[in-house]
Amino acid sequence: MTELFTVHTPPAAWARFVEHFQPTVRTEQIATAEALERILAAPLTAPQNLPEFARATVDGYAVAAADTYGATPGLPAFLTLAGEVPMGKAAAFALDPGQAALVHTGGMIPPGADAVVMIEDTQRVADNIEVFRPVAEGQNVVQVGEDIRRGQPILAVGHRLRPQDLGGLLALGITEVVVAAPPIVGIISTGDEVVAPDQPVQPGQVRDINSYTLAGLAVRAGGRAIRYGIVPDDRTALEAVAARAVQECDIVVFSAGSSVSYRDMTAEVIDGLGKPGVLVHGVSVKPGKPTILAVCDGKAVFGLPGNPVSAMVIFDLFITPAIGLLLGAQKLPQRTVMARLARNLASDSGREDYVQVRLETREGELWAVPVLGKSNLIYTLVNAEGTIKVPLDANGLRAGEWVTVVMH
Repeated sequence: MTELFTVHTPPAAWARFVEHFQPTVRTEQIATAEALERILAAPLTAPQNLPEFARATVDGYAVAAADTYGATPGLPAFLTLAGEVPMGKAAAFALDPGQAALVHTGGMIPPGADAVVMIEDTQRVADNIEVFRPVAEGQNVVQVGEDIRRGQPILAVGHRLRPQDLGGLLALGITEVVVAAPPIVGIISTGDEVVAPDQPVQPGQVRDINSYTLAGLAVRAGGRAIRYGIVPDDRTALEAVAARAVQECDIVVFSAGSSVSYRDMTAEVIDGLGKPGVLVHGVSVKPGKPTILAVCDGKAVFGLPGNPVSAMVIFDLFITPAIGLLLGAQKLPQRTVMARLARNLASDSGREDYVQVRLETREGELWAVPVLGKSNLIYTLVNAEGTIKVPLDANGLRAGEWVTVVMH
């Protein structure tokens, strides 16, 4: 095996990984109503105009705009009421010059009308309507196809479907969509000292944290997680579980498989899962330096440090975008806020540092307060609301300067 810590910068590590990982997106057709947050895998075009008929945007009277020109409260325009257009019904009549029709918000305006006068700008006298304010052609009316026209592109491949997207598709009668199938992410937790969360902890033991937090991150990124349980520090056992996982999953993640104690065994097991094998073993990032990136016969395989903070940082840095490749997803902007840094942060040049922070408001300004703690402390993450990055070429960040906080 290659010596650990032939260290790559994060961009270089990712570039080397994607040279070998170029997956095909699997697709499935599902009900539009069930497609929230799914990634669109086929382009959509409008099958019809929306709306399909001219609709009123206010309660009032549909008119020919020219019949209202010059109307004032002192000298109103007089129109004859031709009838009412019921909601949910097509107009059963057309307007002649000098006529008006009672319409309701969202209802159809009859042929012969090209505008709607708001009801508060009118007065009804028997079967006549007095109009106190003129309207322009098209005023208070949504025209045919004004929302979207038949044949117009709606959403592109790679778009993550939002609640408003589902509404827009269903408004057009699109009740099924083709989306990317969720990638399957297998998570293998290793270590003789690791026990299940529902078990009592003996001296020297710790409960399994990472397989659950990593599964949550996988689901949030659009994948489906399979946890393979806790594997003891035994090469035969690890090889057996790894071989099964790489057959069943698109991505396999080893938790605690690249810490100093187990790095040789884990790297060799990963390298034996397929070609080209281990591509990167060591990334210039803190926390998370002893990270493994591999591609094994088309499957993505990662070895993450066992410390929870390190594991989460590396997951967001590499595994989330790998899931995005399997989904064919457009790169989404991260949810970020700008804040002032509450204290100095030192760093070594040539290494990216990721620091957990919580947010405070001080005299109307948002401040990022570092949540300092060793990377094996889960409550460093629990007590943090986001992460800031100290760039590769920086020796640190000064208190008071503005930083970008990527929210958890």
